[in-house]
Amino acid sequence: MKNLSFPKALASLSILLLAGVMQAQTNDENDANQPTATGNSKVRIVRLSQVKGEVQVDRHTGRGFEDAMANLPIVEGSQLRTVEGIAEVEFEDNSTLRLAPNSLIEFPSLERLPTGKTASSVHLLRGTMYVSLLKTQGNQFTLLFGERKLDLPPAIHIRVQMEGNEAKLAVIDGGLHLQGPTEVVEVSKKKTATFQTSGTELPTVTKDVASTEFDEWDKQAAGYHSRVPDASSMSAFNNSSSSYSYGLSDMGYYGSFMNAGGCGNMWRPYFASAAWDPFGNGAWAYYPGAGYSWVSPYPWGWTPYHSGSWSYCAGTGWGWLPGGAWSGLNNVAVVTTPRNPSGGSGLLPPIHGPRPGEPTLLPVNRGPLVHSGIASSESFQFRKDSAGMGVPRESLGRLDKFSREAEHRGVANMHISVSPPSAVYGRGGNSQAGPGQQGPSTIHRGSPSPGAMGPGQGGSMNGGSMGRTNGGMSGGPAMGPASGGPSPGAMPSGGPRPSPASPGRPR
Repeated sequence: MKNLSFPKALASLSILLLAGVMQAQTNDENDANQPTATGNSKVRIVRLSQVKGEVQVDRHTGRGFEDAMANLPIVEGSQLRTVEGIAEVEFEDNSTLRLAPNSLIEFPSLERLPTGKTASSVHLLRGTMYVSLLKTQGNQFTLLFGERKLDLPPAIHIRVQMEGNEAKLAVIDGGLHLQGPTEVVEVSKKKTATFQTSGTELPTVTKDVASTEFDEWDKQAAGYHSRVPDASSMSAFNNSSSSYSYGLSDMGYYGSFMNAGGCGNMWRPYFASAAWDPFGNGAWAYYPGAGYSWVSPYPWGWTPYHSGSWSYCAGTGWGWLPGGAWSGLNNVAVVTTPRNPSGGSGLLPPIHGPRPGEPTLLPVNRGPLVHSGIASSESFQFRKDSAGMGVPRESLGRLDKFSREAEHRGVANMHISVSPPSAVYGRGGNSQAGPGQQGPSTIHRGSPSPGAMGPGQGGSMNGGSMGRTNGGMSGGPAMGPASGGPSPGAMPSGGPRPSPASPGRPR
């Protein structure tokens, strides 16, 4: 079996996905998201693309804030908050926003214009938020803080910090033109605008950008989305007809297309043997008006569970095939249609909505969730059938060689260095230490540097833990400790354990 060049295969994938999204949207979206009086549609699904530490989301289920997990859909009216954790949200054109600890945002409006372009508004209620918009002409992005409202242009990268009655907006890249009653204020790259959160007066502008302990994390994350995959392979999405290119960066890093003999070309994640089950772990998340949506915990687990289909190939295992319509909230068909080798069906969704007092995020653990992680201060251990779980984004380089080694030996080890946290953080991201609170550390391939940390010393934003965790990761199906094997466990705190009698059909 031969692995294929991902950029070449992804170009074909992009075209197939483009054809799929041009088809009619799923019935639940059509019923619940009719065009508004302005002609704008509510058919928007963005995703929570990264969750580390304690992160919570209010999905308007009537239960208030609940623990979050990666790949949860974000819909209009949702609120997202970080406590001792960080989070990233990815929009359909690969634009992103990131939240530092102790931050709160809401999404007052997520609409699609009659032209097919998107209109998004995000309200920063407290804390620190980074916004990185791609150069996507026609999409609208409105930033709100206090009584202020700013329309952000494409190709801009900013950081906004709420500090009492002030908001500091630092331009990392791009620029803003702010129109006042009699003058225009330009806030260009490497400048900071300080707003009063009430009133309409123009901000004061200084020619500097003060650094914070989360700037490096933001820089790495924004770079990841811009570099992977090659922009040329995304050409099918860079037009006015398509807006569903997100999630492909993760597929490019965490897996590859391969020729599986009689099964044809299929995408498979790295570190997955023929025994790995793509539906073995995850959760059913309830959304009013749409029902249950399947959420995968894997770092690449967005696109393959909202489009295409999974198929089992003898001798190879499960692989994903592109094609068909894009599924938004109603992605049940993607996970109920596949057949396993014994002829059984795929997962079955819950048979009813959550009753009073029942959680709205139901775990599915048909087996233990394997994950890779730091084995020592000098070693990162990849585990067979972890399928990328626990592997940090991009910082460990190419994964294919280690995937082959793990498949044959069960594990593969890489020499690493773990940089210590740059600072401790307190409320609002300020450098004021609280008990057990530390800023981000990073994992790098290569020999450890002086002062490198061992596991358990601080939290890694990329591959380790931060703050309170549930089995190694807050808001996801349980994982074992970073240096050990898998363990059965729970979803976000307060969620039920799966029933052994009906692992695929929570009741």
